[in-house]
Amino acid sequence: MSDSNKQKIVASVPQTGFFGHPRGLFNLFFTEFWERFSYYGMRAILVFYMYYEVSKGGLGIAQSTALSIMSLYGSLVYMSGVIGGWLADRIFGTSKAVFYGGILIMLGHILLAIPGGAVTLFASMVVIVLGTGLLKPNVSSIVGELYSEEDNRRDAGFSIFYMGINLGGFLSPLIIGTLGMKYNFHLGFGLAAVGMLIGLIVFIMTKKNNLGLAGTFVANPLSPTDRNKVFARIGSVAVLIAILVAVAISMGALTFKTFLTLVSILGILIPTLYFIVMYRSPKTTATERSRVVAYIPLFIASVMFWAIQEQGSTILANYADKRTKLDYAGIHISPAWFQSLNPLFIIIFAPVFAWLWLRLGNKQPSVPQKFTLGLLFSGLSFLVILLPAYLGGTHSLVNPLWLVLSNFIVVVGELCLSPVGLSATTKLAPTAFSAQTMSLWFLSNAAAQAINAQIVKFYTPETEMLYFGVIGGISIILGLILLLFASNIKEHMKGIR
Repeated sequence: MSDSNKQKIVASVPQTGFFGHPRGLFNLFFTEFWERFSYYGMRAILVFYMYYEVSKGGLGIAQSTALSIMSLYGSLVYMSGVIGGWLADRIFGTSKAVFYGGILIMLGHILLAIPGGAVTLFASMVVIVLGTGLLKPNVSSIVGELYSEEDNRRDAGFSIFYMGINLGGFLSPLIIGTLGMKYNFHLGFGLAAVGMLIGLIVFIMTKKNNLGLAGTFVANPLSPTDRNKVFARIGSVAVLIAILVAVAISMGALTFKTFLTLVSILGILIPTLYFIVMYRSPKTTATERSRVVAYIPLFIASVMFWAIQEQGSTILANYADKRTKLDYAGIHISPAWFQSLNPLFIIIFAPVFAWLWLRLGNKQPSVPQKFTLGLLFSGLSFLVILLPAYLGGTHSLVNPLWLVLSNFIVVVGELCLSPVGLSATTKLAPTAFSAQTMSLWFLSNAAAQAINAQIVKFYTPETEMLYFGVIGGISIILGLILLLFASNIKEHMKGIR
């Protein structure tokens, strides 16, 4: 996008009105709040809906299969962001992408609210994956458009926006989780649809007065001729894929197992290709090529971290349901409530870490050292959760405070790695690939969950200690290796701290 268009956008946005920030931040804060409310609320009960018996309102899917489906689902959600970003940049702009994405997410939750069995489950997943891919990366882009590049409020604005995400993520498992687990899963999914509808209404009703031209410019539009060619190619590929899928299913070649393997391969293959293209591109300078090399071990560390953190909605959700005392201190705890812990701890401790890094100044750990801390804490969170089995066996119910402690430890790791990773990505990205490198960062989560789709099926009460011990141990070992090469990585970063 040209500098003149950026200036036009900033001039069109009322620059005060929401805690001293552009008025449009109100619009985007509540849009993303309700989108995350709907998504995390749905996710809090989805795995239980899949493996609970039909007599309990579930689908009766085998537990190991349900856990794999959840990981597969999460991987596809993050992969789809690449498509959503491209469509916004080349076809219809970020504002329309957010609107279309919200519509699809709402329709996906409506499908889940219909008691249609596995058919509506998988149909809803496809629709929500596409919708989230359109909405999630693009709503963040619009936040950036509200501020000029010299505006000192930009970082604080993103912090406020980030609070909206976590506030939605904190409240939804408590509300939707209670409704879905206590009364009816489909009521919970229906409430998630209502949440997304509210978000869409907020976005539409306040967009004209609050957002101005933000989100309306197409950053790198296709010419009419190229657009027709692209649509023709997309249509041809879609038809070809549909034919191949139909033939493969009829021949028995495409099963859930083969599809799982395919997505797991793509989760590793796509980011690998990204790195190769960026490194070999003639548009990448020698300095930028060195920074790409430095980014590779950080990306691998991020994959390892998210492989543990994202098991909060799979293995640890199952652990909360099957291994935890849910009647504690006179309160009956819903297993879905534990998924509110991560955003709650982020809301409480993110300002503490921001203050800490500011306080330390030039004495703060380097980027590789912060990533090391992230891996050490994530590994420790899994070692902590194996202790109850070591102390009391794998068949007795454990104190819920063990899960609280494990979640707290992994959040400490997340605050060392996640915001630092976002910042490092913007600094280390080659100029010609700046937007795509941000998509690459989110692909580390897709790769992590693609791996999880393969490994979660090995979790059973009998293998519990081995499962947590091996994965936690690998994370700690990888963290120590990263620390060992931290100075070499810093060298390749060419002055970026």
